[in-house]
Amino acid sequence: MTEGIVLAVISGAVTLIVCMINNYAQGVKVTKQHDKTIELIDYRLTELSEKVEKHNSLIDRTYALEQDMALQEERIKVANHRIEDLEEKRSA
Repeated sequence: MTEGIVLAVISGAVTLIVCMINNYAQGVKVTKQHDKTIELIDYRLTELSEKVEKHNSLIDRTYALEQDMALQEERIKVANHRIEDLEEKRSA
């Protein structure tokens, strides 16, 4: 009977050791996969930030161009009025 108890204790200890080794190996594997995932997320976030920055820069430049265009349109209107005034003076 003591022989059966000893075998059961040894079997339980071996099973426990195998489970601990397996858990450690799985933990290492999960940690590596987690690190890869974090690196990928960081890379994608960096790329997205660069794209957003380019987009925002484009929006700022477009706004500045629209303001310049409005200013040029106003200058053209003023020049056209001057031309009309000069033509009226000349024909009168």
